[in-house]
Amino acid sequence: MYLTNESEHDYRFGEYGPKYVTNGPRVDFGIVVITPGEAHPCHKHVKQEESFLVLEGECAVYVDGVRVLIKEGDYLRCEPGESHLFRNESDKNFKSVFVKAPYMEEKDSVYIDWQPGQEFIKED
Repeated sequence: MYLTNESEHDYRFGEYGPKYVTNGPRVDFGIVVITPGEAHPCHKHVKQEESFLVLEGECAVYVDGVRVLIKEGDYLRCEPGESHLFRNESDKNFKSVFVKAPYMEEKDSVYIDWQPGQEFIKED
C-alpha cells in the first residue's frame, strides 16, 4: 500500500508547474497548475500515454499542432508519439490531474521545437 497526501509534495516552480504525487512503480501521477499566459513546451512521449483530467479552469492544448480547448471536467489522453503543448490563454489558473503510464525509469519525454502559428510536421 502507498498512501500520501498531495499537500506533502511540491510544485516544481513553487506554486505552479507539475507536482508528482507518485513516480512509479506502475504509473506517474500528479497535479499540474499552469498560470495565465504560461505555456509548457511541446513534447511527446515515446512509450507512455499521458492523460489529463481538468479540475479547474481551461487551457489550450496543441496536439500534433491542432488546438483543443479543455475545461473543467474534460478528460484528454495523448497517445505515445502524439506531441502536446499546453498554453493557458485565459486569465485564471488551470489545474489538472495527470497520469503517465506505463511508468518508465528512463526519461520518455522528447521535446520538439514548435510553437503555435508554425507549420507542424509530425516527427516519427
